[in-house]
Amino acid sequence: MLIGLVGKPNSGKSTLFSAATLVDVEISNRIFTTIEPNKGVTYVRVPCPCKQLNVRCNAQNSKCIDGMRFVPVKMIDIAGLVPDAHKGKGLGNQFLSDIMEANALVHVIDISGSTDENGNPCSGHDPKDDIKFLEEEIDYWILGILKRNFQSLSKRIETTKEKLSDVVYKQLSGLGVKLQEVEDALNETGIATQSDNYELLKFIKLLREKSKPIILAANKIDIPVSEKNVERLTDLGFNLFPCSAVSELALRRAAEKGIIRYTPGAADFELLEKLDERRLAALNFIRDLMKKHGSTGVQEIIDTIVFKILDMIVVYPVENEHKFSDKKDNVLPHALLMKRGATALDLAFRVHEDIGKKFVAAIDARTGRNVSASYQLKNGDVISIRAGR
Repeated sequence: MLIGLVGKPNSGKSTLFSAATLVDVEISNRIFTTIEPNKGVTYVRVPCPCKQLNVRCNAQNSKCIDGMRFVPVKMIDIAGLVPDAHKGKGLGNQFLSDIMEANALVHVIDISGSTDENGNPCSGHDPKDDIKFLEEEIDYWILGILKRNFQSLSKRIETTKEKLSDVVYKQLSGLGVKLQEVEDALNETGIATQSDNYELLKFIKLLREKSKPIILAANKIDIPVSEKNVERLTDLGFNLFPCSAVSELALRRAAEKGIIRYTPGAADFELLEKLDERRLAALNFIRDLMKKHGSTGVQEIIDTIVFKILDMIVVYPVENEHKFSDKKDNVLPHALLMKRGATALDLAFRVHEDIGKKFVAAIDARTGRNVSASYQLKNGDVISIRAGR
């Protein structure tokens, strides 16, 4: 799974990426600070079964902090887009191509309005315009790909009687879309080989929403004017997730240095060192912001896109269902993200292809009951797989 951070330059993407991954990246107010996409690992947060099961876990592929499990997810920070990027303006089509690698997108918006459409410092810019422009850039870029050979494809359909969905899917296969998503979007929009640009764009918009869902991160809520913009855009029907990437980065860096005790997503932190007035004032400013919004918002955005938008669950495969451990006695060693609706057999294949092929049975370690190959996994399940020889 890959989460992509997108937006115009200077919206705070690289700061949010650095906060979420603790990867050092260049952060400045220069246009196109990010040229090659930055890649790293962030984490989603979910209650760990260890407390319910009254065991002390020994996480191997993830982290358990005070009963919260942090499961790794790949993240990519894509260079800033500017208007007419689909025509090659700014850094152009390469970065639109980078977007297509992701399963879902976080559109980082400068909700303070302190940067214009090209990312240059200003005052009073309407962040609503940024939401519209990014979606349009992606849609027009996909339109260009679809239309590149559309006339010849239309003639081929007439000759070979191929399904339109198969032809369109092949044309867009490099964008990471699924055939079912193409079929659904075609059925809902009713486009045909004779459709004009307006009709094709309706299809593309729907396909993008199905294949590349976007969550809106209203960044820079630490700037006073931001609150009014959040309220106004929310009233206009936009589903915004307010956040302060710079605050989250400061907290994670301070926790890394042992200055504070802080768990990502928490509503507060604990001071561990005596600080000078300047640094204490900075942390108190962040604390007030967290009290107002419940957190810095960064972890909530990551959790929402994985669990609500992409509809994932976390499952814990074990070998010993009595000890909830692997063969080395590591308790609850692995936490795996699975698509909701996945089965015990899917989990077996996820653990190892040979285990999936030799699947015999699965055991719900919480209850000790056998479950079938078709058993649909639930969030927090602890499952032991039995495989033949």
